[in-house]
Amino acid sequence: MNDLLTTREVQDLLKLDRTTVYRMLKEGRLTGVKVGQQWRFHRRAVETLLQGASPAAASRSAPADAPRYAQPLTPVPLPLHCVQAIQDVFADLTRVGVVTTATDGEPLTRMSNGCRFCALIQATDAGRAACRASWRALAARSDRTPRIATCHAGLKYIHARIEVDGLPTAMLIAGQFRVDATPLDTQRLARDVGVDPGALDEALDAVTILDERMRAQLGVWLQKVAHTFEEIGRERATMISRLRAISDLAVLDRPD
Repeated sequence: MNDLLTTREVQDLLKLDRTTVYRMLKEGRLTGVKVGQQWRFHRRAVETLLQGASPAAASRSAPADAPRYAQPLTPVPLPLHCVQAIQDVFADLTRVGVVTTATDGEPLTRMSNGCRFCALIQATDAGRAACRASWRALAARSDRTPRIATCHAGLKYIHARIEVDGLPTAMLIAGQFRVDATPLDTQRLARDVGVDPGALDEALDAVTILDERMRAQLGVWLQKVAHTFEEIGRERATMISRLRAISDLAVLDRPD
């Protein structure tokens, strides 16, 4: 019982009124049990919230046999204006195209430093669908180590997963480069996506070729940027949690 707090103790720790505490219980942002006619709250879960962690983390900190009232938690969206700015700088420094996508391959940001070769492909519905299918395939990979892969068009790319609070949230993809000047089957590609083969051949000559050292360095940098995005996501989740707690102060709700 020493691990259980009364409603009044929770109010004092979180600096909230009784109404807000019960609303957080109902919404799953607090874990509690009923002892007789009174609610009791797990100390570790309350302390986790007090430290600014997300509701999911607070729920995990409660004992394993504690009843859970949490609703399913969806991945926390990233602040895309911040992500875009960092992504733009990263793409300029590495001289490759960079995009941040959802885990289903749908782009969350605009492409940074995109090459003309890929712009021609993505100008058609078939080309865009093929690119998204390539990106979506990356999400199926179980390891978090950035590895070079080949896209449907024959160019190379590398990705890093972005997780917030242990949940897959997005992918950071750097690509649109080559490892050598080996010819690609641009005639077939042009037919598949519906673009002019001559324009595709001309654009291919301008695609960046990365040597082995730069490819290795790209993986290291990519991982660091992905970790930065994860930190931004966690900070945003904490801020949203605090803002919700503040907004609850104005809500009148009768406790159960």
